[in-house]
Amino acid sequence: MKLAALSAGAAALELAGAGAASGAAWEQIPVIDAHIHLFDTLRPGGVPWPEKSDTVIYKPALPERYVLESAAFGIVGAIAIEASPLASDNQWLLNVVRNHPVMVGMVGDLVPSSPTFLTDLERLHGDALFLGIRYGNLWNRDLAADLENAGFIDGLTALARAGLVFESANPDPRLIAAIVEVAERVPDLRIVIDHLPHAPVPTEVDARDQYWANLRLLAGSPRVFVKLSEIPVRENGKLMTDPHFYKVSLDALWDIFGEDHVLFGSDWPNSDHVATYAQTFGIVRGYMAGKSAEAREKYFWKNSIAAYKWVRRRADQPSL
Repeated sequence: MKLAALSAGAAALELAGAGAASGAAWEQIPVIDAHIHLFDTLRPGGVPWPEKSDTVIYKPALPERYVLESAAFGIVGAIAIEASPLASDNQWLLNVVRNHPVMVGMVGDLVPSSPTFLTDLERLHGDALFLGIRYGNLWNRDLAADLENAGFIDGLTALARAGLVFESANPDPRLIAAIVEVAERVPDLRIVIDHLPHAPVPTEVDARDQYWANLRLLAGSPRVFVKLSEIPVRENGKLMTDPHFYKVSLDALWDIFGEDHVLFGSDWPNSDHVATYAQTFGIVRGYMAGKSAEAREKYFWKNSIAAYKWVRRRADQPSL
């Protein structure tokens, strides 16, 4: 307990420094972190990710450690996003989440065109903590090409029928265009686009115009949500901690999708490559200080319920 208290206190002091640039008062509101990764590098057989050569995050990332690093900032719940293409790791992640009430759910990894997709989906969907699947620019996959695979759209249709989420991974213009096609072909499917602030915007005029046009098309759907996650950047090796540095790029996304369709995600512990949890949250808090109290509540917890349909597991977790 003493270690936890010291860690929380140090984190709170770090947050105070990281968020000082905003110069705004901040009310305490509950926060749901809609994007963290869990893995255990010490388990037999190891993990597909991160690699052993990753000296920053190659160590166990489990709920106990997450709580230690995040609780000082009002975090009362989190959603675990898959970090493995191994079919068996869906159950591993589900078991970890089930044993820790701070976790309000998990997003797994299934291939919609797989012969076992429907069976796996039905089994996992039997647990209310299973919220959906992620598919995109990871594990050597290409959503744009895979949409044409036999059974892929049928799988997404089954996902929508089950009331589950389809989450993208690591967006770029090609992936955004593919998500537009998904939204058009499976209109009942809820879609979450992760890390959109980190997506590369084309420099060529026509490609850039098409990119923004595709985002506006997606924003026209009431079932599409975006995470303002993977926000912190470094310039010349220095972390940019002033929230005003990020205002133009974040405002562009906020103005397109509106306050009802954006959510918070830290990307912990992958975010440690760029910034500490306190620094990440300080930047986000500083940016959100310029929004209304209602918009802050939507971003930090209400919209995550609309997107994922998670159900509270602890008394301090909010509900609509």
